[in-house]
Amino acid sequence: MGNRITDLLKIKYPVIQGGMVWCSGWKLASAVSNNGGLGLLGAGSMTPDVLREHITKCRAATKQPFGVNVPLIYQEIDGIMKVIIEEGVKIVFSSAGNPKTWTGKLKDSGITVVHVVSSSKFAKKAEDAGVDAVVAEGFEAGGHNGREETGTFALIPQVRKAVSLPLIAAGGIGTGEGILAAMSLGADGVQMGTRFALSEESSASVEFKRLCITLNEGDTLLSLKKLSPARLIKNELFNKIKELEDRGADADELLELLGRGRTRTGMFDGDLVNGELEIGQITSLIREIEPVETIMKKTVSEFNNALKKLKSTDGW
Repeated sequence: MGNRITDLLKIKYPVIQGGMVWCSGWKLASAVSNNGGLGLLGAGSMTPDVLREHITKCRAATKQPFGVNVPLIYQEIDGIMKVIIEEGVKIVFSSAGNPKTWTGKLKDSGITVVHVVSSSKFAKKAEDAGVDAVVAEGFEAGGHNGREETGTFALIPQVRKAVSLPLIAAGGIGTGEGILAAMSLGADGVQMGTRFALSEESSASVEFKRLCITLNEGDTLLSLKKLSPARLIKNELFNKIKELEDRGADADELLELLGRGRTRTGMFDGDLVNGELEIGQITSLIREIEPVETIMKKTVSEFNNALKKLKSTDGW
């Protein structure tokens, strides 16, 4: 499975763990890195001091490469980037903002920069900004999504045509078969969020994980399109949001309903009624909460078996 992504990130398998808020702490990131993938700390739910603590603990738990995912619209972005540079982090995945803002400074500090995009247009802008690779994320993904609502398997070949950078596919990928399918469309690797969010090492609440492994097709929907589109589980909060949106509520009304800390309330504290519950569509394929080691072994085996099956299939 070696290719441009494994060479760039110095990892065994081209599998990146999404840097998800309230899920991606040092235990998850180090476990993924120790099992051949790239673990990412999710800085979007950390203060600079908390991030520094997680970097220190992650470095003590793994000798393999790991990185930090940073939403560029985060209000404490200056402090987060200061910690990343001071701590000598080697890999940053940026998202939700203009890559020109920080890419140059990060690269001047010897950091590999990967930017998450939702369209070929933004992929080209990221390439022009000097990033080392892009993650093309389809709207199947959990959490915040692009406004284009383009599916992953429609997005990947378009981004592949638009840029020459190493390309990572994300959104709705949680199996080895999915990785092979993404690679057949031009991806060099994949980023899996939901699959790792529901691992034993994820810092999400047990209540949240147990709910997710019971979900079926259609139990998550894109919401909050007047703010920042997010894929949410249908719960009481979701229904309140939908009621406001259906009657034409503006952004201020939605913000008033949400208040502060709704994602922590749901995903970390385990309030499944009043919390904002973010997870991807692939959750309907996941029925067990397993350790990262098991997940990685299964994924690699699935990939290899699917590849062998394809090679043994006669052409049309």
